[in-house]
Amino acid sequence: MRKILIISFSIIHNDPRVMRQVKLLESSCQLTVAGYGKKPDAEVGFVEIVRPASSLGRKLVWASKLLLGAYDSYYWNLPQVLHASKRLSGEKFDLILANDVSALPLALALAGDTPVLLDAHEYSPREFDDKWLWKLLFGRYNDSLCRRYLGQTVGMITVCQGIADEYARQYGVTPNVVHNAPLDQKLAPSPVENNQIRLIHHGAAIRSRHLEEMIEMMQHLDQRFSLDLMLMDSDRAYLAELHQRAADDERIRFIKPVPMPEICQHLNAYDLGVYILPPVNFNHEHALPNKFFEFVQARLGVAIGPSPEMAILVHQYHCGIVADSFDPAALAAVLTGLTKDSIEAFKQNSNTAARELSYEHEGQVLLAEIERVIDHESPQNIS
Repeated sequence: MRKILIISFSIIHNDPRVMRQVKLLESSCQLTVAGYGKKPDAEVGFVEIVRPASSLGRKLVWASKLLLGAYDSYYWNLPQVLHASKRLSGEKFDLILANDVSALPLALALAGDTPVLLDAHEYSPREFDDKWLWKLLFGRYNDSLCRRYLGQTVGMITVCQGIADEYARQYGVTPNVVHNAPLDQKLAPSPVENNQIRLIHHGAAIRSRHLEEMIEMMQHLDQRFSLDLMLMDSDRAYLAELHQRAADDERIRFIKPVPMPEICQHLNAYDLGVYILPPVNFNHEHALPNKFFEFVQARLGVAIGPSPEMAILVHQYHCGIVADSFDPAALAAVLTGLTKDSIEAFKQNSNTAARELSYEHEGQVLLAEIERVIDHESPQNIS
C-alpha cells in the first residue's frame, strides 16, 4: 500500500480543503497527516506540529530577517518548521502533498527522491496585498519561495482558474484546478414561502471581507427579506462592530456557527446564500471560496457581487444572480426583482449542479494528479 504524507501548517480538523484530501485518501493508502491541533476524525497517522506563542522580541527578529531578505534564516528557524522537520525526518513516503507554499520547502527537504505535489490553495505572493506592511514583509518573501521552489515540484494544484493563470504567468508552472467543493450532500431544495426571502451568509468574521456591506444591503430591501449571519469570531472586535451596525434592523440575526460537517444541512432551510466581497486584494478578486460550493450543496440560490470566478459558475449553472457592482445597493436592486418562482428555479438549478460541483467530481482531479505524480514524471520547469 502506498505511503502518502500530507503537510499543512493549519489546524487540520478545521481546514475544509485539507480534510477533503484526508477523507479522499484515507482508505486507499497508508496516510500520515502533519499539522496543528488534534488528530482529525479519520483512519490516519497524525503528527502534531507545535507552534509556540511568540514573544514581541522574537517577532521583531523575524520581521528584521524578512526586511533584510534573509529568507532561509527566517524559514528554517521557525519553531513549527523545526519541530515538523524533527518529527518527520527519516520517514520514507511514496508522495508528499504540501498544502500552501509555506509547507513546500520543508516537504522538498524531507522528500529526497520522493515526488512532491503542491496544493497552493490561494495566490500566496499577493494574499493580503492591500496591506502595505504585509506586502513589505511577506509579499516579497512568498514571491521568493515561489521562484525558488515551485519548479522543484512534480505537480501543482490550486483553487480556481484565475489563480492558476497568475501562477503560470509569473512562475511558468501549470497548476490544475481543484475547486473547494464539499461532497454531494444529497439534499433537496427547501420550499420557498410567499412574501418571505431568507438570506444567509456564513464564514469567518474577517475585517478585510467587509461583511458590513451585506448589513448595508438590507437597508435597500423590503420587509420580505431577512438575513442571518453565521459567523465565527475570528476577530471579536470586528464581530462586535457588526452587531452594532445591525442592531436597529430586526430582520438581521446573528446565529451560532455549526460544526463544519453540518453547514450544508443547516443552510438548506434558507433561500439564497449571499456574498459581497469587494476585490480589495488579488485573492479576493479571484475568490471562489468554500461557502460558494456550500450554498450550492445546500440547494440554495446564490446572490453575489461581480466576483469573476463565482460569477462564471452562477451564469453557467443559472443558479443565482450577480450584481453589476460591489455596491450593496446594486445587489439589493437585483434581489428586489426576484419572485417566488425565480428563487425556486435557482434552487432547482443548484440541485442539478450539485453533483458536478462536488468533491466526488473535484476529488477525481486530485486523484488523477496523484497517480501521475507517483509515476515520477518530470518536474515542472520555471521559465
